[in-house]
Amino acid sequence: MSIDLLFTNANVLTLDDDNRRAGSVAVSDGKIVGIWQEPAPPITEVNITEQTEVINLQGNTLLPGFIDTHNHILMYSQTQSQVNCSSPPHKTIKDIKEAIGSKGNNITTGEWIVGYGYDDTLLYEKRHLTRWDLDDVSPNNPVMVRHISGHLAAVNSLALKYAGLDDRVTDPEGGHYGRDEHGKLNGVIFEPAAMQRILDRIPKQSTEEMIQALGKASNEYLSHGITTNTDAAVGLLAGLRELDVHLKAAARNVNPMRTQLMIMHQYLQRGERFGDYSPRQLNDELMEQSNGKAKLDSAKMFQDGSIQGLTGALRESYYQHPEVYGDLIHDEKLFQDEVLDLHQRGFRITTHGNGDRAIGSILDAYSNALGKSPKKNHQHRIEHVQTATSQDISRMGDLGVAGSFFINHVYFWGDRHERIFLGPARAQRLNPLAEAVDQNVLFTLHSDCPITPISPLFSVWAAVNRLTREGNILGADQRIDIETALKSMTIYGARLIFDDKNVGSIEAGKKADFTILEADPTKVDPMEIKDIAIKSTFIGGEPVYGQETLVTN
Repeated sequence: MSIDLLFTNANVLTLDDDNRRAGSVAVSDGKIVGIWQEPAPPITEVNITEQTEVINLQGNTLLPGFIDTHNHILMYSQTQSQVNCSSPPHKTIKDIKEAIGSKGNNITTGEWIVGYGYDDTLLYEKRHLTRWDLDDVSPNNPVMVRHISGHLAAVNSLALKYAGLDDRVTDPEGGHYGRDEHGKLNGVIFEPAAMQRILDRIPKQSTEEMIQALGKASNEYLSHGITTNTDAAVGLLAGLRELDVHLKAAARNVNPMRTQLMIMHQYLQRGERFGDYSPRQLNDELMEQSNGKAKLDSAKMFQDGSIQGLTGALRESYYQHPEVYGDLIHDEKLFQDEVLDLHQRGFRITTHGNGDRAIGSILDAYSNALGKSPKKNHQHRIEHVQTATSQDISRMGDLGVAGSFFINHVYFWGDRHERIFLGPARAQRLNPLAEAVDQNVLFTLHSDCPITPISPLFSVWAAVNRLTREGNILGADQRIDIETALKSMTIYGARLIFDDKNVGSIEAGKKADFTILEADPTKVDPMEIKDIAIKSTFIGGEPVYGQETLVTN
């Protein structure tokens, strides 16, 4: 056969059904055409011409390209122009105030200041920012600082004024406004439904600026070996302009990754932009406008908020807040009606569920829809699945519901879940992956970037080790083996997006999407998995990251 690209002297982890390994791989016209056990194929089987690029991997590991099934790349790209209020580096509210004040000294009066990443439980004061904290350093500029969870924010008095919010405002469905002991707004705003009036007042970047920011973020994703990526809530913050940005970035190859798009459910309701579309019609339109690079993933819904924001809906109260159970975002009858409508129209549905009460509500809605309109291989999904009980996981398996687990939470918040939010017993079960394996639940891992940094290898490391930030093992019995963890970021992801005939493993006939690692994650100390260097990334046989590090013959 004539080939365009040949990898030799490779340690190939195919991650196919038999976990086969190989030594060389050939590519032609963007697809895998040959795999051999030997470090180089027999000369009788390939025709190497002057146009063939031969890459000697010198023992480096060749994997299928990583598939991240849940993150917010567009949101992440926007944070790069905002004030970093994360902890670390900030230890106190005073530190964050200084960062906001410094920004204010370099802009004009009345201009918005937007920050991101503050975490009340990592600050010395162990409380949220308030309007009065922010007024101290920015009385003449409206300020909004998003919480690390993404589910709440703190704003100053001028921001409240610009948004037309005062002490008489009533809470919207699916969100609420924080208040002090006298009932006055304290500037803390919970959930997107309540944050929207603030977001509507913040000047937006131009479409071209957003496209360029998305391009920079995609380059970072490529550097972590990601070849297929899902934006998990298109339209959440800036409406359908977010969809336009994704499609143009894909069409112009500003974002080279294969892109999956979860479209916010409200735009699929009757009378809305896509209210009369079938999934096929919508997908065809996305593919046409993106030059074949972006696909419809699903209709996206939310049924609760964030555990660390105390808005995740739990069956039992929060550990240190016995009066708080969190809230369901949608009335359960209305939620079931909308899920049924989307299901009957043929849409795959993905629903955010952190708390076990929300997970149960989601499963009830899916069960209702499937009972009225049975469908095989529907793969409706639950996103995050953080506090699912054994019964919830069993129901997922019985109903054929897939899960995308926010495994990074074990490291970043595990200790605080144990001490503050869930208590020791429930925290041990955080992201119960071993049970998902036992119940034959199709699942993937994800970063939820920018909530945690993008890195498939970190997610794999977290699933294998379950180590917390403070060095504790949280839920040792829920650890999974390295091959399963790698598959959850590759072939399982491909199955989750109904594309396993084309991507997810190294097999003849599939697209030549690869990531090249400096070491074999199945052979290093498990604690070192997250630190393995990504040397290069290929999409469709074309290098998109790190090609300068490769040795060509």
